[in-house]
Amino acid sequence: MTEKFYQNFIDHKKTKTNKGNKTKKTIKHDKNTFKNSVEKKIADMSEIKHISLFSAKNITKDAVNILNNFDEIIQGVNPLNSRQLQQLPDNIRNLSHLLTDNRSERRLGYMNDNVQLSAYIRYYTWWNLVRITRLFANLPETCFPSKDEICLDIGSGPLTVITALWLSRPELRKLRLTWYCLDISANSMALGEDIYLSIVAKSEEEPWRIIRVKGSFGTEIRQKADFITSANMFNELNQSSEMPPEYQTKKYFTQLKAYSTPHAKFLFIEPGIPKSARTLSLLRDRFISNGKFILAPCPHQGECPMNGFKAYTGSKNKWCNFAFSTEDAPPRLLKLSENAKLPKERATLSFISIVDSEVSTQNQNRNKDKSEIKCRVTSDTFKLPGNFTGHYACTERGLALLKSHAKINSGDAFCVKIKTPDSLPKDEKSGAVIIEL
Repeated sequence: MTEKFYQNFIDHKKTKTNKGNKTKKTIKHDKNTFKNSVEKKIADMSEIKHISLFSAKNITKDAVNILNNFDEIIQGVNPLNSRQLQQLPDNIRNLSHLLTDNRSERRLGYMNDNVQLSAYIRYYTWWNLVRITRLFANLPETCFPSKDEICLDIGSGPLTVITALWLSRPELRKLRLTWYCLDISANSMALGEDIYLSIVAKSEEEPWRIIRVKGSFGTEIRQKADFITSANMFNELNQSSEMPPEYQTKKYFTQLKAYSTPHAKFLFIEPGIPKSARTLSLLRDRFISNGKFILAPCPHQGECPMNGFKAYTGSKNKWCNFAFSTEDAPPRLLKLSENAKLPKERATLSFISIVDSEVSTQNQNRNKDKSEIKCRVTSDTFKLPGNFTGHYACTERGLALLKSHAKINSGDAFCVKIKTPDSLPKDEKSGAVIIEL
C-alpha cells in the first residue's frame, strides 16, 4: 500500500530556541508557527506519492517463517553432522576469500565441491534470499509473468531466484511456469531444486516445472524464453574476464536477445558494486535503444546520471545501487555471519527490470503532467545545513539532491509535483538539481 508522504512530517522534532530564555507565551507562539508551517507544507505536497523499495510489510508471514528457518530446510535436504556444523563458520570464511581477494585461486567448478557448496547455500544463498525476496516483494506486478510462460534463469546456482520468486510473489504460484535453469554446476542446481521443492511442499500449490541445463552463459536451450532472470551472474562473468564491461556488454546483450521471445521481460539482480552496476547501466542503454522499457528502478528512460563509468577503477562517478538494514534479518543467519567473522549491517544490490513497449506506453500515459518529477533515492542519508537531511536521487532531470526533514530510505520512489520545475536551483558541489520536500 502506498504510504502518505505527509505522515513522515508528523514526528518532526521541535525546534530549539537559540537562547533558551523565551517566555511561555513566546514558546507557545513558536509552536503554533511551526504547526502552521507543517500544515502548509502538507497541503502543498498532497500530490507527492512515496513508495518503498524494501518494505518488509509486503513479505507474507509464511515467507518470513521460511526465511527465518532456512537453515533447518537445508539441513533436511543436505544434513551436516555436529563436527561439520562446527567447521561451517571457517568454511564460509574460506569461501569468502575465494570469492573476493583470492578469486584467482578459485576453480571454475567450485560449486561442485561438497564443502564449498554446503558453505555457499548456508551463507550466501540464505543472504541472497533475504535481499532478493525483499526486492521482489516490492516491485510492480508488471515486472513478472502474468500467464503461463517459458522462463530462463541464467547462472541459477542453487535456484535462488526461483525460490525467491515463489516466496515473495504468491500470485505467481498459480501459474504453470516452466523454468530452464542454466548453470555449470549440476550439483548446485540439484541441491537447489531439492530446497525449492521442500519449500513448495509446505504449501498446497503445484511446483513450477524445473528443467536443469548444465552449461555456461550461451549454452543453447530448447525454447525461447518469455521471462529471463539472473542473480550475480554478470558479477561472476566480470570476475573471470580482464575485459571492461564496455567491451563485454555487447556480447551479453546479443546472447540475451538470442534466448528471448520478441516480447520477453528481463530481471537482473547484481551485487551493489561499481563494476556490476556499470554492466547493468550499459545493458539498460542497449535495451532502450532496442525499443524496450526500463520499469525499475529507473524513473525515466533518459541518460543514466549514475552510470558508474570507470567507478570500478577508482573514479568518483556514482553508480546505481540500493541498500537496506539487516536488523530484521533472520537471527540465526546474523549469528552465523558473526561466527564466520562476516557480519552484515546492510544488504546491498543493483538491479534492472526490463519490459516490452506495451508497458512503456501505459507508464508514459500515467505521467503526462510536466510539473511532476519522478525520483528514485540512490543514496543513504547525510546531513545538510539547516537541520535538513540529504539524499541523492535519480530523476529525468539528472541527478537530484533531495532536502527534507522526513525519514527517507535508499530505494524510495517519489512523484513530486513542482510548480516551476525548469527553475530548480543546483547544488554547487555535485551539480544536482535541488528538490526540497
